[in-house]
Order: sequence, then C-alpha cells, then structure tokens
Amino acid sequence: MNDVPDPEELLDRAGFDAETNVLTQRQAVVLALREHDVAQATIADRLGTSRANVSSIEASARENVRKAGETVAFAEALRAPVRVVVEAGTDLYDVPSRVYDACDEAGVKVDHAAPELMKRVSDEAGDAVENRQILEDLLIGVTTDGTVTVRESREADRAE
Repeated sequence: MNDVPDPEELLDRAGFDAETNVLTQRQAVVLALREHDVAQATIADRLGTSRANVSSIEASARENVRKAGETVAFAEALRAPVRVVVEAGTDLYDVPSRVYDACDEAGVKVDHAAPELMKRVSDEAGDAVENRQILEDLLIGVTTDGTVTVRESREADRAE
C-alpha cells in the first residue's frame, strides 16, 4: 500500500475544507483516492471498512457533487442578466440570433460565435436537442462576463 497516495495530502493540495464543503471528510477521502485510480478494496483496507461501504460512500459523494453542480448552474441562471427561453420545436439554427438580440438589448457581450453557441447549447442540453431540433424548453442565460448557461426551462409550463 506504499503506492497509495496520502489522502490528507490530496485533500490539502485540492483545498478541501470540511466546514465549507458539501462532502463529508470521508466522502472527500474516497473521491480523492478513486480519482487517483486506487481500487475500492484498497481504500476499504486503508479505512478499515468494507468494499461495499466504500462503494456506497463513493456513490453518495458523486451524487452530492452532481447536486452541487446543479445548484451552481441554477444560481448562475438566476444571476444572468440575459435569459432567453427557447421553446420546444425551435430550430437550433435560430437560437444564436435570439441570444444575440437579447444580449444586445441588455448590453452584454457573448463569448461565442454562432457555430460555437449552437454547439454549446446542443452539448449542455443533452437529450433536449436532437440534430437541429430543440425537444424541450430551454433557458439560455448569459452572465455579465459573457458566460453562457443552458438549462431545461419550466417557465413555458407555468405560462399556460
């Protein structure tokens, strides 16, 4: 086990602080070691627990990280001065002009040319975009620094 990195050193290097983090100390240790390709069985031996418990801790940690990312994305969408709802059925090629028009109106510069913006929307929307078709309502936000965020929107559902 000499080739197993010291988890406390990994956490210190990454700036982990249990007081300000959504992960528990144990979750952070497991994630740090797994990110360094340490097997769950090896981690279990090191922590004095079972491989199944390490698997459970890792799954919980990854879910917490996913939720934290979703929370950050939500907060970014809220603070974006430009918010464009793109309804299902819209052609992806129509999205850049709608975003650029809203940005011009708000005095915000977008950091993407049209092809890059379409790719970003398509990539971040996942299954909500197929080929050129928007399948689910999307909320595209642009922050004051030009960062583009893409989220599924429920705004159109509430308007009905």
